[in-house]
Amino acid sequence: MKPEHVHLLPIIAAAFSTFLLGDLWYSPLLFGKAWLRENKLTEADASRISKPRAFGGSAVFALIMAANLAMFLADEKTTLAWGVAAGALAGVGWVATAIAMIGLFEGKSWTYIGINAGYQIVAFIIMGAILGGWR
Repeated sequence: MKPEHVHLLPIIAAAFSTFLLGDLWYSPLLFGKAWLRENKLTEADASRISKPRAFGGSAVFALIMAANLAMFLADEKTTLAWGVAAGALAGVGWVATAIAMIGLFEGKSWTYIGINAGYQIVAFIIMGAILGGWR
C-alpha cells in the first residue's frame, strides 16, 4: 500500500454509491418486495425502522468499506479494470460468503442470502470501479 494513492473524495464517492445502489436494489422495482417477504416484514414494519440509526450507521460502515478497499488499491499500477476485479473478489470471496455463512446458521433462505449477498457483490464492484478509475 502506498498512502499517497489513497484519496478522500473517491472514498466518499465510493461509499455514497452504496446508497444509490441500495435505493434501487431494495426498491419494489428490483428486490424490495422479496426482501420484505424474506424478512417477514410489512411495509409498515419497514417504515418503523429508525432511519437515523440505519442510514447513519450505514454511512459509517460504507466509508470504512470504501477506505479499506482504497487501501488495497493504493498503488500507481491500479486501473479501472483492477478496481473492478478487486471489488468483485472482495464482494464474492469475503463479503458474500460471510453473509451466506451467517444466513445458513440463522436459517435464512437462499433468496434472502442471494438478495443481500448480491447487493454487496455489486456494491463492491462499483466501489472498486470508482476507486480504481479515479486516479
